[in-house]
Formats: sequence, C-alpha cells, structure tokens
Amino acid sequence: MGQATTSDAQLVARCRSGDADAWRELVERFSRYVYAISIRAFRLSEHDAEDIFQEVFARTFERIDSLRDDTSIRPWLAQLTRRLCIDRLRAAAREQPAEEQLEPAGVDETLEKLDEALAVHEAMASLPEHCHEILDRFFARDESYRTIAEALDLPSGTIASRLSRCLGRLRELLEGRNRGSSPSGGR
Repeated sequence: MGQATTSDAQLVARCRSGDADAWRELVERFSRYVYAISIRAFRLSEHDAEDIFQEVFARTFERIDSLRDDTSIRPWLAQLTRRLCIDRLRAAAREQPAEEQLEPAGVDETLEKLDEALAVHEAMASLPEHCHEILDRFFARDESYRTIAEALDLPSGTIASRLSRCLGRLRELLEGRNRGSSPSGGR
C-alpha cells in the first residue's frame, strides 16, 4: 500500500523520465477509472471498453510530454477517454444510423461520481492499515460491529470509536484534497 501515496504529479514526472515501474503504476491507478468511464458513462461493450483502454494508455504513453500540468493527469485521461468513446459511438452510428444523440444522458454526473469514488479510494489507500481495514470491512463489505470485532480481535465497543476516528481522518484527507486542488474551480 505504500506506493499509493505517490502523488499523481510525482507519478507523471517518473513516467516522463522513462521509469517503467511508474508506467505500470499509472496504468494500475487509472485503469478502473478509464474502464468505468467507457462502460458506466458511455455504456460501451466490454470489447469496445477494452479497445478504448488500450488506445487511452497508448496515447498517454506517446503524449505525456504534452500534459502542461502534471497534477491534471486524471482530468486529462478523462477527457481523452471521453473523446475516444464519442469517436467509437460515432463510428458505430455511421454503420447503423440511429436518431439518438451520441453522448448518453448523464455522462457528466457519472464522471463526477467516478472522480469522487477515485478520490475516496486514493484517500483510503493513504490511511494507516488499521483504518483502511476497518472502513473497508464496515462500508465496502457491510460487516457488523461484532463481525469486525471478531475478525480484528478487538472488543465490540472499540469498533464504533475506531470507525469514528478513521472516518475523521478520511474526511480530513478528502477536505484537504478539495481545498488544495480544485482545477475546475468548483465546490
């Protein structure tokens, strides 16, 4: 989990220098994001999403030097994915003309939710292991206090206070992130 604390900008800088491990980490960090945009926002098939994935990271590899701000890799990838998805939908529309618009309704909202989910995932990864574990068990796995207490060999009464403290840490990380980087000027 230690490498997850590498910032996006540090990772991009390492990629620019030709660091193969950084490229693997970049693809790993953003692969689910790119797939989710293709499948959830644009409703592409798995096959088309795989093609988009390959194209996004091939172009990223070729064009990373054109990225003006290393901290903006995520919106850059989102925009590239969006353009490629629209191109794919356009090509399909030429083969089978249809009356519906190319970009499905709700793409912006879906992208916003995906961005938020990625931010939470990254913040979780930078939490201490015990916090990551307890938050994951409670929220992602939907485990009860008793189940968590037994699994972690802790008294049941400790779980609520631990959850509260760990949620507080997560909130601080997310609020700090929102204050520190608001490229869209929102919130």
